[in-house]
Amino acid sequence: MHTCCAPCLIYPLEKLGGGGFEVTGFFYNPNIHPFTEYRSRKQALEAYAGGIGVEVLYPEYRPEEFFRAVNLKEADPGRCGLCWRLRLKKTAQAAKEMGFGSFSTTLLVSPYQSQDALKKIGDEVSAEEGIGFYYEDFRVGFRKAHDEAHKKGIYCQKYCGCIYSEMERCRKSAKP
Repeated sequence: MHTCCAPCLIYPLEKLGGGGFEVTGFFYNPNIHPFTEYRSRKQALEAYAGGIGVEVLYPEYRPEEFFRAVNLKEADPGRCGLCWRLRLKKTAQAAKEMGFGSFSTTLLVSPYQSQDALKKIGDEVSAEEGIGFYYEDFRVGFRKAHDEAHKKGIYCQKYCGCIYSEMERCRKSAKP
């Protein structure tokens, strides 16, 4: 399961584990900027996953892959879709390589991401890579999971991850 952060893993993991799925996390997020933010999210996930015994794979952090994917499309509303495609494709490839039956993403728990776009991209990547995409709208568990993360002292970020989402957040908070 593509894993964007520890708080967003909580509910999908609970739901899938309760449904008999074995979940392996895949922390592939070259979009996260700056490196200190990436490191904070990774450390939070390592602590959380280690504490509950969930395996998570951590491919090398390569932000250039994100910048290449969105180059000259930074202001485009489709930028997020390009980022999601990049991360889901890498997750699908890893899942197929490891012999898993399907792949999914914790992005499906976020009320801030487009479910329709994520499902469409997941289905397209599934067809391209020859591995199933598991879609479920996990948003019903978002608030509960984030409340749990806060109670447990798990790091919760304040923006999606990329430099552009950080700038958008800063602009909004700077307005009078």
